[in-house]
Amino acid sequence: MSPLALFNLEGRKALVTGASRGIGRAVAEALAGAGADVAVTARDATALKETIASIEGLGRRAVPLVQDVRDVNASRSTVETAAAALGGLDILVNNAGYEEVTPSLAVEEDVWDRVVDTNLKGAFFVAQAAARQMQAAGRGGAIINLASLTSYVGVPTAVPYGSSKAGILGMTMALATEWAGLGIRVNAVAPGYFRTAMTDIFYRDDAWQASMLGKIPLGRFGALGDLAGAIIFLASDASAYITGQCIPVDGGYLASI
Repeated sequence: MSPLALFNLEGRKALVTGASRGIGRAVAEALAGAGADVAVTARDATALKETIASIEGLGRRAVPLVQDVRDVNASRSTVETAAAALGGLDILVNNAGYEEVTPSLAVEEDVWDRVVDTNLKGAFFVAQAAARQMQAAGRGGAIINLASLTSYVGVPTAVPYGSSKAGILGMTMALATEWAGLGIRVNAVAPGYFRTAMTDIFYRDDAWQASMLGKIPLGRFGALGDLAGAIIFLASDASAYITGQCIPVDGGYLASI
């Protein structure tokens, strides 16, 4: 097989949660560009219109679905619907995420629950539902969880978020170990500083931007396209012997601290 053929996702069926904008949309487009048909979810189906148009523009099938990952039973049903609509499920990208910037002494239980239930609890039960589909089909699959730099370092005002993303690392390793026998690989990517709707509040501060750029060896913030290679790699046969790992896509930030 040609080395380039290892990255080909032709015929694969993928599900990307939280795909209406930002990283989720970029990931869905990358998978479609590599040949996969893609089901995409958001809490509001109308928000998926641009993502759907982009996937179809690449000549791939797109399936829009409503999903709030905090509702476990409804979320399980959404995964089942995605697999039925696509004719199987080979790839899951657990991208749906939520953040509230709150000083830790001001965090209330409802804030904690919204963040952690979305980022960690929701991700687990989506992964579980996807693994059941993959197990039933008997051909394995690839699950890619979205971690974060806060999986590794402490960030003030982001304690619930950092706790949930540190949990993603533990979950990724545990599921990789348990599901390897099913042929299901579980990995993660940890995006560095990417400007999205969720992180825009930080980028409004010019002093913060200047300070942060000084800590990134490559000297720039991430562009959404910078994630495509890592996602395609972990979803494809190119990473067939890799599981339980997390790839930071951070311009060298973690390596420099």
